[in-house]
Amino acid sequence: MTTNPMLSGDRFRLGTFSSNCSSGMTPTKIAERWDNSWDNNLTLAKMLDEAGIDFMLPIARWIGYGGETDFHGNVLETMTWAAGLLAATKNIAVFATIHTVANHPAVVAKQIATIDQIGHGRAGLNIVAGWNKPEYEALGLTLPDDHETRYAYAQEWFDLVRKLWASKEHFDWNGKYFKAKQIKGDPAPTRGSVPIINAAGSPQGRNFATDNADFLFTPAIDLSRSVGEIADLKAQAKAKGRKIDVLTFSHVICRPSRDEAEAFLHHTAVANTDTAAVDNLVNLQFAHAQSFPHDLLAQIKHLFAMGHGGFPLVGTPDDVAEGILKLHATGFAGTTLSFVDYVKEFPYFRDNVLPKLQEAGIR
Repeated sequence: MTTNPMLSGDRFRLGTFSSNCSSGMTPTKIAERWDNSWDNNLTLAKMLDEAGIDFMLPIARWIGYGGETDFHGNVLETMTWAAGLLAATKNIAVFATIHTVANHPAVVAKQIATIDQIGHGRAGLNIVAGWNKPEYEALGLTLPDDHETRYAYAQEWFDLVRKLWASKEHFDWNGKYFKAKQIKGDPAPTRGSVPIINAAGSPQGRNFATDNADFLFTPAIDLSRSVGEIADLKAQAKAKGRKIDVLTFSHVICRPSRDEAEAFLHHTAVANTDTAAVDNLVNLQFAHAQSFPHDLLAQIKHLFAMGHGGFPLVGTPDDVAEGILKLHATGFAGTTLSFVDYVKEFPYFRDNVLPKLQEAGIR
């Protein structure tokens, strides 16, 4: 059984986010924006694996955000994506992102156990309770207006998944949302479970995450604010007899000089931003999600244009390393990294930023 890097060591974890989606995390119109083809994802995964990056995290999406590029209109399905990448790598953890409402727990339990065998214990599960109303409508579903219902459904969903992984006998399930007769879930994941990520902003969501997740995923908009939030989340989990770590996400534009980095940022996120896609994304966040602090959303439209609201790591290798060290000092256990073109830009990050993080003792 291979070590799962999400479960071992106390280093600051680094991963990538959204490489399975068209344009990655950047709603830009430039021709060199990320092509999310399988071949590019496979090349990236092998590159990350060799560099010692800890994990890859996808976004599950069924319709895009419109605009000229239909940002996230082309998306590789995450369970099959993860299976293929786990088969092709040796050390990196790969997550599948699963919307509870669109995937039956008995199916997901077996899928996760299967890909965990493929990766010899390196699979992970990112649970999404649901927020994107147009996607619900595309699937013929109704998004509950209240977070209580969304998370009650997600809790029973995950309770059934865990029961399937743990049970040695056939059993009946007679819940509010799911019914099953004489069901059994063999095989279980290699360790009996896998690392669980959940993104949460609402009180209901954070209660769910501290009940169930190993990692809570949340934006880093105001680091002074994040210090208290992380401490509160850890205390909330500790009061339940659990431990939780907090991850965030970042967007990287790393160049030899600040002028070059700022020029590329302007090129992608100012001169050539897909404005309609950004507007749709921000409006949906206001209307249906609480992943981002609503009192800050009006201030961060530029961050959505740059990298879907991710923490900006823009500048020289020293600047980018300093930004990651700030995230570490704030209390985050790790961050994802997105690039306009992951395959083209990651090698410069690998060669010039990773050594600085190692020298600083966080890797």
